[in-house]
Amino acid sequence: MYTLTDVTKTYTQGKRTVVALDKVSLEIPDGQMVAIQGPTGGGKSTLLQMLGALDRPSTGTITFRSNDLSAAGESTLTGVRATDIGIVFQSFNLIPTLTAQENVEMALVPLGVGTAERATRARDALASVGLDERGGHLPSELSGGQQQRVAIARALVKRPAVLLADEPTGALDESTRDEIMDLLEKMWTELGLTLIVVTHDSAVARRAQRRLHIKNGHVKDVA
Repeated sequence: MYTLTDVTKTYTQGKRTVVALDKVSLEIPDGQMVAIQGPTGGGKSTLLQMLGALDRPSTGTITFRSNDLSAAGESTLTGVRATDIGIVFQSFNLIPTLTAQENVEMALVPLGVGTAERATRARDALASVGLDERGGHLPSELSGGQQQRVAIARALVKRPAVLLADEPTGALDESTRDEIMDLLEKMWTELGLTLIVVTHDSAVARRAQRRLHIKNGHVKDVA
């Protein structure tokens, strides 16, 4: 699935160079559930952006299936993001003026899916996360847990191979956190996804098959 070889990412802040990732070499096979933990500023979000084809390394290579994400053109990266990678964020990132159904349908627009099929697939995706009766509701009319379910449905409606979750339970209470993680694990199992979760929460990380820790741009497996 993913092969990272000597991946380094640096940023310039004024006169200072910040190393966000430092010669990271890593393999993530198809179908694995991985949790990534580490201190704030340690490189978690940067690593997730690399895996999501949202940014490129300064040096090194990232291979996703047959695509070299570090060297691919923008059109290739856009295609990978549109078809193969779903992303769920802590803040849900729903469009407030669109209903749950419309928010989910939006993920299919770049794929050229027709209106009728978009509607059907969005309804099915909402049903799969337990929101089949909430499609006509705006985000403001939904609880935080329900909004995150809509976001998960939106990420999965395009049938990706990978689901990246950036602190997906960070804005939720403990009970709702567990419900969302139960749902993510269910989707991972049923759909055969590769699931990669960035989290500060050790209770979330312990549910993963594999745990990675990143600090000062260095990644290691946690025993």
